Amino acid sequence: MRICVICEGCYPFVAGGVSSWLHGLMHAMPQHEFVIWAIGAQEKQRGHFAYEMPPNVVELRDVYLDAMVNERPRVAHRYARLNAAQNAAVRELLQCGSPDWKVIFNLFHRDPMKNVGFLLSREFLSLLEEICGRDYPYVGFTDYFWAIRSMFLPLLYLMGGSVPRADLYYAVSAGYAGVLGAMAHERTGMPFVLTEHGIYTREREEEILRTNWVPPHFKDLWINMFYMFTRSAYQSAVTVTSLFHRASLIQQEIGCDPVKCKVIPNGVDYDTLCKIPAKTPNGLIDIGAVVRLVPIKDIKTMLYAFSHVAAERSDVRLHIMGPTDEDEEYFEECLHIKQDMGLDGVIFTGRVDIQEYMKKLDFTLLTSISEGQPLAVLEAMAAGRPAVTTDVGCCRELIEGVDDGYGPAGICVPAMHQTALAEAVLTLCEDANRRKQYGENGRRRVSRMYRLPDMVERYEILFERARRGAGGRYRV
Repeated sequence: MRICVICEGCYPFVAGGVSSWLHGLMHAMPQHEFVIWAIGAQEKQRGHFAYEMPPNVVELRDVYLDAMVNERPRVAHRYARLNAAQNAAVRELLQCGSPDWKVIFNLFHRDPMKNVGFLLSREFLSLLEEICGRDYPYVGFTDYFWAIRSMFLPLLYLMGGSVPRADLYYAVSAGYAGVLGAMAHERTGMPFVLTEHGIYTREREEEILRTNWVPPHFKDLWINMFYMFTRSAYQSAVTVTSLFHRASLIQQEIGCDPVKCKVIPNGVDYDTLCKIPAKTPNGLIDIGAVVRLVPIKDIKTMLYAFSHVAAERSDVRLHIMGPTDEDEEYFEECLHIKQDMGLDGVIFTGRVDIQEYMKKLDFTLLTSISEGQPLAVLEAMAAGRPAVTTDVGCCRELIEGVDDGYGPAGICVPAMHQTALAEAVLTLCEDANRRKQYGENGRRRVSRMYRLPDMVERYEILFERARRGAGGRYRV
């Protein structure tokens, strides 16, 4: 089978998380060919990949959102007069409502810069004047114009690209990747499957509410745009998977048909990880955080909480393991916090061999404000290391189990709560027997429920059933 994997802001540019998961999945399916359709933010990422492609990746189709800056939009004559159906669909799109996506995909077809040129057309300005006058009477038209333009530039540009040939289209997030999956299904008739590791729409909502670059009066509009993108993906996908039951319920709440929903938990290489030996005592407590250094992982709260721990104990070190170049400004801010607070026990390691580094650790730490089912926690549990995590995504279920009889594998605390986080870390620092018992509980839970071969088999079945049900043909 030829599977086109649609990625947004992750593989192959960014290490960890979804990227590591996808890399492992493709390696575990050597009988299939994979095409990577990757959306990158900046052209400078071209050729700078965090992974060496598996041999069964037969094509890379990479598109960069800043590429449009160096090209001139072209106003196409076909936008001079939209018919009634096109006018209605575009109006719904600009209002972030419920557009007819079939009409949208047919209208904005094949040429990226002609699509972008629509934002300079009389038809666009006419629609915008009507919507702004009705819905934003107290907002300047210029402000509204630039807001809408910045919102829809990436979408129109992406929709102008050609669709790679494949037997099945598979997006590993909603958002722009999900819309491209829906578009590929519409244009080719081939099946589309969507997996959400976290709930994309909720994550974007949190970011927009916290950001300063979106004016307050436009925040709801931005949030509604991402909900609209997600509903498009849900409507077109033959199956929508999540990693745990609560996430599936959220997908249904957003608008996914429950019949399409399926839960497939993550899996890790338990047989390898369980052989990692316990740390050799060295008189220190070594804590590891396997994490991307980006705001959603809330490294700042981690550092502030560790300052409380360091004030109580001088024998504790925190190893923050992950690439530092994904958000260089945020990393610099974290470095300043470390320096300003005199946190000599904090070590930013950059990318390391996690399995090798795990030998040095007593337990692990995760402080994210949003998660799905974090591989870092599962891998630590398989290696017999307990974890302190925030209560996001599936973390509580991993740590405490669901009536499985194994007992806790660590401690779960509220997100962004420095005091609770510090107290949990101190609790594990003070009791080696507790750490050992929690580590064994976690190892047993992963052994039973989160093995990689089981996960791969479930996706094999999912992809094969989707392909068997396909009645389409390639039309692009």
